[in-house]
Amino acid sequence: MLRLPVLLTLCSLLGSAIVTVSGLGSQCSTALSGGTAAPGDPYWLQNITHQGYAPYAPDPSTYPVYRNVKDYGAVGDGVADDTDAINAAISYGTRCGDGCGSSTTTPAVIFFPQGTYRVSGAIVAYYYSVLVGDARVPPTLLASSNFSGAAVVDADPYIPNGYGAEWYVNQDNFYRSVRNFVIDLTETSATSGATGIHWQVSQSTSLMNIVFEMSTASGTTQRGIYMENGSGGFMGDMVFNGGQYGMSVGNQQFTVRNVTINNAQTALLDAGTGITINSCEIGFALATTNGVTNGDSQGVGSETIIDAAITDVTYFIQTAEATTSLDGSIVLNNIQLTNVGTAVGAANGDVVLAGGTFLIDSWAQGNVYSGTSGTGTFTQGYINSISRPSSVLASSGWIFEKGHPQYIDYAPSQFMSVKSQGAVGDANTDDTAAIQAVFDNYAGCYIIFFDAGIYLVSDTITIPAGSQVVGEAWTTIMGYGENFEDYNNPQAVIQVGASSGDEGLAEFTDMIFSTRGPTAGAIVVEWNVHDPAGQQGAAGTWDTYIILGGRDGTNLQYAECPAGSSSDGNQCFAAFMGLYITSSASAYLEGLWVWLADHDLDSSTESVERPWHSFGIARPRMDDRDFEYVKISADDSVYLFTLISPDEHSILYQYGLVNAANHYMGFIQTETPYFQPDPAPTAPFVLDGNYGDPTSWPQNAAWALYVSNSQNILIFGAGHYSFFQNYTQTCDTTNNCQSQIVNIDSTSSNIGIYGLNTVYATYQLSVNYNSIIYYGDNENGLADTVTAWTLS
Repeated sequence: MLRLPVLLTLCSLLGSAIVTVSGLGSQCSTALSGGTAAPGDPYWLQNITHQGYAPYAPDPSTYPVYRNVKDYGAVGDGVADDTDAINAAISYGTRCGDGCGSSTTTPAVIFFPQGTYRVSGAIVAYYYSVLVGDARVPPTLLASSNFSGAAVVDADPYIPNGYGAEWYVNQDNFYRSVRNFVIDLTETSATSGATGIHWQVSQSTSLMNIVFEMSTASGTTQRGIYMENGSGGFMGDMVFNGGQYGMSVGNQQFTVRNVTINNAQTALLDAGTGITINSCEIGFALATTNGVTNGDSQGVGSETIIDAAITDVTYFIQTAEATTSLDGSIVLNNIQLTNVGTAVGAANGDVVLAGGTFLIDSWAQGNVYSGTSGTGTFTQGYINSISRPSSVLASSGWIFEKGHPQYIDYAPSQFMSVKSQGAVGDANTDDTAAIQAVFDNYAGCYIIFFDAGIYLVSDTITIPAGSQVVGEAWTTIMGYGENFEDYNNPQAVIQVGASSGDEGLAEFTDMIFSTRGPTAGAIVVEWNVHDPAGQQGAAGTWDTYIILGGRDGTNLQYAECPAGSSSDGNQCFAAFMGLYITSSASAYLEGLWVWLADHDLDSSTESVERPWHSFGIARPRMDDRDFEYVKISADDSVYLFTLISPDEHSILYQYGLVNAANHYMGFIQTETPYFQPDPAPTAPFVLDGNYGDPTSWPQNAAWALYVSNSQNILIFGAGHYSFFQNYTQTCDTTNNCQSQIVNIDSTSSNIGIYGLNTVYATYQLSVNYNSIIYYGDNENGLADTVTAWTLS
């Protein structure tokens, strides 16, 4: 089981404050301020007009995207068994379940009004489902005393008598969200092993605003969240009360923030996240060993925890055994311990760091590097305090955070539907004029609601500062046509703010931005907006993704772009750039996923047995599609907080920071294109001198992270992976899939990287293209781990 780095940043702010907008649409008389919902009104989503459309569903005219569980027979009175009714609401309409593998053609929002829904078996969350409760009074999912199932909510069911087989491939189990619930296990036996959520998922997934109620009996076996493995996702704003484990989680990479665990026996098992922990026996239990160097088994390889409060706990971190060498990596920064028995120790009683009441700032276990030196020093103790850009701090001194805006006090009349204003969203009609008119007329005085659908646009959509945008089951805006085809003249599909430095609110939730190829000149999202003074986090995205290729409607699937087509002309170009944050902008990006598809999501020939990332079958089609995936060139605060996987699989690099400053980047993850070095970068593109691109690509492979002339950069958790050369994996055995993977320019940049993990790259970090850190000095199970590296 692959368990690589994980991260949690815990902060004190919740929700979304009222923010002054700048500019109003032509049909606006006053700016939208507070919500107008009456105290007893339901959440706006329940009563808004539902016009969502799924263009590629088997019968789009009859397929309902929005489903209220009470319309399918659920009662919600706490007495009736609502299991079958809820599952009927989820599964209706030939959706992607057992045997499907994956599909984006049947999205669904399953809404639970206020109430208590008793269930005796698992609620099965089908692929591409959003389970959302009333955010004003979150409903309760109550496991009955005779509950039988893997979990109250199961995102990847095991097939009976399937010898461990499941419905979905865990690393490809995309597009899931569960939000606004109380999950109550207290009616089940304390030793039943009941679980709140089985969350074996990957990217474009989220859990938010959930309370778990469990037994506090000394021998309880109940668990809040169980995750065996997977590949990413976001969790936030959750509370766990009681249980054997609050969270029992293992994953390649995921990010968690603002989570509290009270009165559990063990707060977290296996994977590490920073967290608020109160009155628990063990805070973090790191299973197996904390990393091993021989690769035979894989424990928790890299643990990076920032901003946490731990109170009345016997062990803050307990490893399976004591370590005296690089068997795993731990970084602890700004951890407040109050009445803690042992801060860091082993299950056999060996103490590494004594407990008590004190502040850990900052402590590390593992190899620590600095400057341009290639010599690492094993550190088990205090290291230099981690420098934090002041612009990304909250008033508490912790890293700033802002929860997913849900507009709980707003009434349906305060939302403007794009479909009601003439947009169609059928993946066929050009909706450019209709969408632009909505923003020109109503930005600033309505929340713009994009009913579910795929909206084609043939020219740039300019979204002014002052806009709030809400999608439905990841509504898609898809750029297409000749305006986006010329990579010598790139154009934005979505332009947030008319020009760099525009100040004002800009909130985007539950949206996808994409292209229909060929679109070699598409800058998919150009971000120009800056927070108004004193209104931190006013500009940002939540549960919003940039997805290129791999799904119906993109014309960038295996049929058009099979493996080996990277030099066959322009048909398979997906974009010039995924996300471009311009020089005077700021952004808070939570749960953002930027993906250049490596396999089809809507193939009838793919099933649960399909090997993940298997060359040929997984259909990597990254060929010649993406020039610069994420370009960050801001001169102020860009909170790349929980920016997961703006990664796979761009030609030149995945992250580029050029003339950037004051950034916090929490868990970044990348994969190199599977086809390289054939062709080698920069082919098939021609370099553009306007973007400060690299000048060298050792071993003809894309950079995971490229930093040039950038100041006050803090990266807390990173995983950079290179699995293939020309679709084959023979390079894995020699850690030579690429020779270098992260490049920082010389002393013109100021940067700290904590928890740097690389896979199958010979050198983990380079300065001015010169290799300085050799993987063999930092072997740590599957990954190779640098605990800390700083350049100032």
